[in-house]
Amino acid sequence: MKNNLDMILNGSVLKMIYKLSLPNSVTGISMVLIVISDAYFISQLGNTPLASLALVFPFITLMQMMSAGAIGGASTSSISRFLGAGANNKANSAVYHALLIGVIMSIIYTMIFGFFPRYIYSLMGGSGKVLEGAVNFSKIAFGGAIFTWLLFVFSAILRATGEFVVPAKVQILGCLFQIILAGVLTLGWFGVTSFGIVGPAIAMVISHFFMTIFLYLYIKYKQKIIKLSLYPLNKKSFLDIMKVGVGGLINSTTIAGTVAVVTATVSYYGVDALAGYGLGSRLEIIITPLVFGIGSVLTATVGINAGANQMFRARKIAIVGAMISFVMVGIISLVVFFYPEIWLDNFKTNILSKKSAILYLVIVGPFYCFFAAGQTLYFASQGTGKIFFPVLVGIIRFLSVSVVCYLAIMFSWSLNYIFYAIAFGLFVTGIGLALCMLGSDWHSELNQKKTLNT
Repeated sequence: MKNNLDMILNGSVLKMIYKLSLPNSVTGISMVLIVISDAYFISQLGNTPLASLALVFPFITLMQMMSAGAIGGASTSSISRFLGAGANNKANSAVYHALLIGVIMSIIYTMIFGFFPRYIYSLMGGSGKVLEGAVNFSKIAFGGAIFTWLLFVFSAILRATGEFVVPAKVQILGCLFQIILAGVLTLGWFGVTSFGIVGPAIAMVISHFFMTIFLYLYIKYKQKIIKLSLYPLNKKSFLDIMKVGVGGLINSTTIAGTVAVVTATVSYYGVDALAGYGLGSRLEIIITPLVFGIGSVLTATVGINAGANQMFRARKIAIVGAMISFVMVGIISLVVFFYPEIWLDNFKTNILSKKSAILYLVIVGPFYCFFAAGQTLYFASQGTGKIFFPVLVGIIRFLSVSVVCYLAIMFSWSLNYIFYAIAFGLFVTGIGLALCMLGSDWHSELNQKKTLNT
């Protein structure tokens, strides 16, 4: 891990991003397989369970984005900046406060989405068997929210030290276990009683539990840079995480909120349209983990360099990372634009749902590369500890898409307009975050060492 820190501060930027992001990218692929397999398993149960899953997925995504991207990213940012400045004791205090925040957030999540899912999904247009399926899935998935939150916070802590391989290995093996278990519990493989739509939810909770326990033991007894200990509650440590975390929570909420608003709007067009949108939009859920593979590396490496007062190098890392994301996701964008069936043929669905899904991929697909580059730059901005303007970009995206959705319902616009709005929102994300790179947060040489040691 110490060698990684030397490479982060002094090594080749491209080589560093490649070496550190590779484990995360493989992790992203394993998470992609979970998304695909869950959708496949549920699609075997019929269109109604698939529509139920479409209602729940925005909030599953929100939880993962908040735990891994918002609080996890904020934790990585705070801990890495302290380590870059040589303030190891403050880094350990940040570790304690990060875990405390993760526990509190998991309790809130369980209380809202585990205890009151029916009201939420009803507001999104869910009814009948579609609503019941979403409620049952939600109670289990969010009832075990604490394991999801701690899993991603523990992973974020390790990444802050420059250790990317161990959390990647744990998550890869955990994902493979989750996929097999989801198949067993959903479809009744090997003679096991089928649990139907709740099968993937049970599998997720169980796998996250075991991954969390392993990472705790590793951090506690194996790694040498930070320590897991009780610390007095410290306002500065708490605020250092939350000033980034709150922005991250807002950003995560606007992204997931955008999906939720679109989902609620598409539900007005019928179950087939909703199921088709669920299949098409799941591509975004696939792209997000891939971008996270690079983005989480940038949060840690930019944070360490910012803490060491190397902002020129921090900017270079951010730009190179965004370019890699743009190209990587751009290839996927072109493939689904010209050959949407490559993606859709993996799922069992009817003709009407497939038509809606194709429409989505053709209109929205080409713009995912902008979203990828923008989100990568957002992760990099987390590393600086200053994310006001990146969060503002997310709010603009949410508002623009929401207005179009509202008008579409009022004036009975076709489904095309909803998808054009989504495409525009993705474009705004990329261009807006790129423009943020021109701001003072990236071009003032921050004396982080002095700040962090006061």
